[in-house]
Amino acid sequence: MPDEVAKAPGVTSGTSLLGLVKHLTAVEFNWFVWAYEGADLPLRDDEIPPSEDETGAELIAAYRAAALRGNETVAACADLERPGARSLRETPPPSLRWVLVHMIEETARHAGHADIIRERYDGDIGR
Repeated sequence: MPDEVAKAPGVTSGTSLLGLVKHLTAVEFNWFVWAYEGADLPLRDDEIPPSEDETGAELIAAYRAAALRGNETVAACADLERPGARSLRETPPPSLRWVLVHMIEETARHAGHADIIRERYDGDIGR
């Protein structure tokens, strides 16, 4: 699908396919790198839509890099119950197990959103 279509809102809320990719990229970074690892880097805004200058290829590459970094965090962890450095919520830092389950839920929910938006574009039901 062309970038212009993938950036265009697919539903009345304004959500787009590449907007979902950009959102998940920020969420992956925020939970695994900023919160769990405690990296001295700024939080990423997970509500910013893709800019005119960003391409689908760039956004997808950034998501893949964020997922790879999360995978490296998991691989380096000897105890999934160990709390992370900090939390994105007003709670104690969660365990890596909690972060993993949360990210599975977050990604699955947005994959469903993406499928609906894609279906509106090409009509393929995808069951």
